[in-house]
Amino acid sequence: MRGLRRFRSLRGARPLFLGAALSAVAVGAAAQHLALSGDMAPAHDPVLIREGQDYYVYSTGQRGRVPLVARRSRDLRHWTALPSPLGAIPDWALVAVPGAREMWAPDIARVGDRYRLYYSVSRFGQQRSVIGLATAATLDPASPAYGWRDEGLVVASQAGDPYNAIDPAFARDRQGGEWLAFGSFWGGIQLVRLDPRTGKAAPGAVPQPIARRGPGEGDGGANPIEAPFIIDHGGWYWLIVSFDLCCRGTKSSYHLTVGRARSIVGPYVDRAGRPMLDGGGTVLLQADAAGRDRFRGPGHAGILQDRDGRDYLIHHAYDAAANGTPTLRIARLRWDAAGWPFVGKENP
Repeated sequence: MRGLRRFRSLRGARPLFLGAALSAVAVGAAAQHLALSGDMAPAHDPVLIREGQDYYVYSTGQRGRVPLVARRSRDLRHWTALPSPLGAIPDWALVAVPGAREMWAPDIARVGDRYRLYYSVSRFGQQRSVIGLATAATLDPASPAYGWRDEGLVVASQAGDPYNAIDPAFARDRQGGEWLAFGSFWGGIQLVRLDPRTGKAAPGAVPQPIARRGPGEGDGGANPIEAPFIIDHGGWYWLIVSFDLCCRGTKSSYHLTVGRARSIVGPYVDRAGRPMLDGGGTVLLQADAAGRDRFRGPGHAGILQDRDGRDYLIHHAYDAAANGTPTLRIARLRWDAAGWPFVGKENP
């Protein structure tokens, strides 16, 4: 998210195109989004995880629910509000980013015996940004063991750096190595190795680009790419990103694209073989260009592989029936005969 994203085999405890003859966004089947109720909005840049019998979603702080929005469900369908995991933006982050009002685009993963909550702090349209980390033993606010501890800075960026330090996404490779993907506009999507002892950037580790777009390649004439998410499936690492513009209500052009690589560090290519470092990306989910879909601008994805073997795609979209409010959306994620992920068309 420039302004205001689990697949647990990669995330420590912790999506599309079927072929040239089919539409990139509609697979000719009924919509596969779940019918949600309860606390569904606001939800911007959501991430999904399960602890015990309960599912938890964390998302960007909005509309008086700050610094983060949290909610819980027993069945993935009916959601109830929870307090923000952290009560305020940490002082160190406010020093780094004066004037920040909320935390953005969190990611969460179980690593060892604690949960890691990565978050970003920035201001709309600027490159002065930080990614921080908080940890906890449980997600349940009613548990005696509940309580979040801020662990401080993970990655920072300043004006002129080759990246923007927002939109973090934790990933683990098949050898047990831990990584953080992040990035928005500027130099595109980055990947940095983490120190497994701290969850922060490993000593000497330098972020490396794994996907980007050139100036003028996207909506608005800039290089709009952000919100990475990496999963491991079928012998490939899959990189999901958001193209184009969020945060404009029903006029948002945000949509999801995907590419794959044999190594977590890339090179990632789309279904046509175009490198994601050269603007490639196969459409995963996109609203109808004519504006007929109720939910517009689907973006900032995460994936949960549940215990029943089903994969779920979580994202936000802007609800045309609610004045463009950013709203929680969850859909079944499936894999086609060629091994590529797909999801049904975005509908109510």
